[in-house]
Amino acid sequence: MSESKAEKGMQIVRKLMRGGGGGGNLPLPAEFGRMTMEHLFGDVWQGPELAIEERSLITCSVLVAIGREEEQRIHFRGARNLGIPREKLEGMITHVAHYAGWPVAVGASRVLHEVCAAIDEESKGS
Repeated sequence: MSESKAEKGMQIVRKLMRGGGGGGNLPLPAEFGRMTMEHLFGDVWQGPELAIEERSLITCSVLVAIGREEEQRIHFRGARNLGIPREKLEGMITHVAHYAGWPVAVGASRVLHEVCAAIDEESKGS
């Protein structure tokens, strides 16, 4: 029996949000949550054209460009959980700064620092 889109979506979310700190507990309306899991993570994140790490970096880039700091926290942690090095995320922020502006890059740099510091602190307790 093949997996449902929701099950495939949950696999992606688990990879991104292992160890917590993600957006899994967001108070989304039921229909919006279902669409997010089935379509966004069950379809869009599943395509063969890009690896999950590439999709993660693209998502982080877009969130930096549009200045969505709360979502950056979720997806920066997800990127780190996928093994994307902090330095690569810093390089992405620098690159985006030249297209989207310094203020969004400064905010994203602060968020990345906070997320990485939290991950470092959590790993000390493990």
